[in-house]
Amino acid sequence: MKNNGNQSQRIYDKTTRTWYEVPEDQYREFDRWRTNLRKREQYWGRCFCPRGKWWLCDGNCVDCEFHTHNEVSLDDPLPDGEGTRGDYVPDDKPTPEEIISDRDLLERLTARLHELDPDADKILELWSENPNLSDRKIAEAIGRPQKTFSDRMKMLRDEFRPYRNS
Repeated sequence: MKNNGNQSQRIYDKTTRTWYEVPEDQYREFDRWRTNLRKREQYWGRCFCPRGKWWLCDGNCVDCEFHTHNEVSLDDPLPDGEGTRGDYVPDDKPTPEEIISDRDLLERLTARLHELDPDADKILELWSENPNLSDRKIAEAIGRPQKTFSDRMKMLRDEFRPYRNS
């Protein structure tokens, strides 16, 4: 099909059951839009349009025979009637017990650091500014030999290693 030297394509309208001829550039734009929409809906499990029927896709998913409404609400009751789906969604936030335990460990670690090193406040300040600061840089900043400082930090790390979460 030629249309003034330009290629034309056909688009099917399901509501009127009619084929319409459109210029190639308009067809490409429409096809890109509906393909993106269909793939997004397929990814989310809402479109089951078979490859042989893609020409029927007009982007009107609400009225499409291949579209499903499988949205699940967390407020939907469970089949056994024992609560809702939301009651069983895991919560990744730390529990109050974990927060208290971490705070206690941090206080013990800080107290032990104060016992080992008179410059503990300066060391903690440097760590709070840059958690990845090396022992060598910290030793330079507090005017201490790197070997002495590293030995004390190794002793502290070894002492508290059993309490680490990772």
